[in-house]
Amino acid sequence: MFWRVSIGIAAAQLAYRRRQTIVSTLGVALGVGFFVATSALMSGSEKDMVQRLLDNAPHITVKDEFRTAAPQPVFMAFPQGAVSLSNTKPREYLRGIKNHSAKIEELSRQPGVIAEAALTGTAIVRYASKDVSAGIAGIDPEKERFLTTIESNMQQGSLMRLKTASQGIVIGQGMSERLGLGMDDLATVVSPAGIVRRMKVVGLFHTGNLLFDEGQAYMLLKDAQVLLDKPFIANRIRIKIADPDMAEDIAAQLESRWGYRTESWQEVNRDILGLFVIRNIITYSIVGAIMAVAAFGIFNIISTVVMEKRRDIAILMSMGFRAADIQWIFLVQGIFVGVIGMVLGWAIGLVLLEMLSTVEITVPGMMDTQNLPLERGLFQFGVGGLFALISAIAAAWIPARKASQVRPVDIIRGAA
Repeated sequence: MFWRVSIGIAAAQLAYRRRQTIVSTLGVALGVGFFVATSALMSGSEKDMVQRLLDNAPHITVKDEFRTAAPQPVFMAFPQGAVSLSNTKPREYLRGIKNHSAKIEELSRQPGVIAEAALTGTAIVRYASKDVSAGIAGIDPEKERFLTTIESNMQQGSLMRLKTASQGIVIGQGMSERLGLGMDDLATVVSPAGIVRRMKVVGLFHTGNLLFDEGQAYMLLKDAQVLLDKPFIANRIRIKIADPDMAEDIAAQLESRWGYRTESWQEVNRDILGLFVIRNIITYSIVGAIMAVAAFGIFNIISTVVMEKRRDIAILMSMGFRAADIQWIFLVQGIFVGVIGMVLGWAIGLVLLEMLSTVEITVPGMMDTQNLPLERGLFQFGVGGLFALISAIAAAWIPARKASQVRPVDIIRGAA
């Protein structure tokens, strides 16, 4: 019985100040709606970017270099030398990863691991008196399709044609358009070592990344070794693992064991991942400010009711209502506003998501137009609703507590 009376009193007081109640409720609803939309957009774009990073590149890359420069022999021979030497000629060493075949075989025996030896470099692709500087990647086509999404981005031909064609090359759609170079045409490829090869175009890919499509070419590892004058050499070991989140730990283990610089996808993209954190902090701070403004509206309306209804509160307490009962009546008002604002906010969030899903954008550096990536999950709605309820109850707590501290004797005597 008490609960019905408390809820009835709370509803009546909110209905009496209808305009303020509506404004406060709309403030909460807008806060929840914007939280749902911005959270879905931020989370969706973050997951889309991370997925692109994981799909378009190996999880771990072992390079034929060292994280810190090796000490020169003279400093190793005389570490405590009294004479300082300068302008010493650095010790030269043969580039390439030693015993890369054995390392690939060892890695490939591990479950869920795909490893490939590659040779990268630069060359000039020439056709019809036009030159384009290109990054060359000597690969194993059978493994490359599991390491990157290049096979799924093929417009014509395929990576596997590199194994059947003599001196084949796969180029991007952008390079093809710049040079006027089509399928089965013969391009002249010139390496920095001065070696010139006539290579047949056996595939065209299109990733949407302008720089990549205009400046990357693939060929067999053995063809790249001949072109770059590095026989039997691989300067990269590219690795895909079952759990991408473990890439950083595995990379550290491989570097500690082999000595070569080993980079995980997290290390390579540290700046991008750091920007996600900063962006989320800024976004959620702005949405949190909207919710705080809505909470002040709830605080204002309940405080006003408490001030106006001091005599009514005194009468209720004289009829047997306890201080906790009075406090509960005003907390119920805050819960009412929070729940109604939460439900309306969810509806606003759904409308905003539908509107955002129709927006098309062109990202700088990308040739394709794409829709905004959105994550439609229960997490955004749950967190937004919980935030609304907490802010509404917190805003109602102080005036509700003040109402429970009213002394009915003083109020009734003052009224008399």
